[in-house]
Amino acid sequence: MKNLIYICIVLLLVSCYDIKKPKKPDNLISKAKMVNIIIDMSLFNSAKGINKRLLENKGINLEQFIYNKHNIDSLQFANSNNFYAYNIVEYEAIYERVEDSLTQLKDDFTEIQNKKEKVRKRKDSIRRAKTKDSVYRDKKGMKPNKKDRLMTTNKKSRRPAPPKVD
Repeated sequence: MKNLIYICIVLLLVSCYDIKKPKKPDNLISKAKMVNIIIDMSLFNSAKGINKRLLENKGINLEQFIYNKHNIDSLQFANSNNFYAYNIVEYEAIYERVEDSLTQLKDDFTEIQNKKEKVRKRKDSIRRAKTKDSVYRDKKGMKPNKKDRLMTTNKKSRRPAPPKVD
């Protein structure tokens, strides 16, 4: 039994020994373009994870969309990706740029969301201030403006006035 395990390990090591460096493809995608493609793929994969059913119903193929956008085909991308993946230093540099770009996009999006939230909160506070003002005037016995009046009250009981029947 031990001999069988040793033979399997030796065969595994020998079979992995002869890995050849991939040749540089004739139509190699530039590093900058590769960064943009990987960024798009990351964004679209995120969108696919969130809106998968919507994309399927509309018949959208995201990979084909990316290939068309960058004027490449799947074979060209696969060969270029293989070449860069074998050259670890170049591949790490590409993915560092991708990560930096995605972080920058996330920061920009967060900033836009914060600005929108700030505007929304300000509009809400203005609306609440107008509402409080009209309620405050009514409680003090001051006559509220016609616009500010939320409901008319019966002066004797301070309860809402009953509906008028004609």
